[in-house]
Order: sequence, then C-alpha cells, then structure tokens
Amino acid sequence: MKAIKSKNTKIELLLGKALWSKGLRYRKNDKKVFGKPDFVFKKYKLAVFVDSEYFHGKDWEIEKCRIKSNKEFWHNKIEGNIKRDCIVNKTLQKNGWHVVRFWGNDVKRNLYLCCTKIEEILQKQDSEIHRNKEEIKD
Repeated sequence: MKAIKSKNTKIELLLGKALWSKGLRYRKNDKKVFGKPDFVFKKYKLAVFVDSEYFHGKDWEIEKCRIKSNKEFWHNKIEGNIKRDCIVNKTLQKNGWHVVRFWGNDVKRNLYLCCTKIEEILQKQDSEIHRNKEEIKD
C-alpha cells in the first residue's frame, strides 16, 4: 500500500498535460476545496477527479467477488471510498460546484473526450459568468 500514490499518478499527469497544452490553467489537489480534487478551476467552480477503477469501485457489485485475499479489509476500504466519493460530490454540488469524475481507463483511452468535456463545462460557466455581469450592469 505504501507504493500506491494518491496524487500525481500517471493518469493525472496525462490529463494534466493535455489540459495545460490546451491553455487551461488549474490547481492540483487544492486543500481549500472539499475533497481535494485532482484538478480545480476555482473561477468556474469546477472540480475534476480522476479515479482508479479498483480503489474507487467501478462495477463494484461484480468486481467485489474477485477479491480472494483479505476480503474484509478490501471490501471495507473500497466501500468506504465509494461512500466518501458520494459525500464529496453532494457537498461540492450543494456549494455550487460542478463535479466531474473520470475513470482512469477513460482518461487513457479517450483523453480527447475527457478534455473536451472539461472545456465544454468551462465555456458554459464562462458564458454564465459574463451573463451575470451584464445583468448586474443593467
């Protein structure tokens, strides 16, 4: 478990480099934002998480049967991660944040689509910010 990284994983670095090359500036693992998202766009209130399939329980009901050793520990750990992810999502959304979660393999296989999804949300938020500023001026 010691060797498992919680930040700057290969998939995070891959997505981060792609976003940076598109001119998108972000903060990494910002402790001031609940849940310490992998990528934070504060101005637009967008939190992006890149989750590994194993530790965050993708297809958990099917996959949990595959764990053979130390079952109780891994079931508790992964189910705890799933619950925590739900709490983080709800808390951020309640505070006006947009939350995007990508599975690691989605980033590896469809990096362009992941970047496009983030760009679309940022553009939508940007136009909303400008619209609100115009309403205030009027």
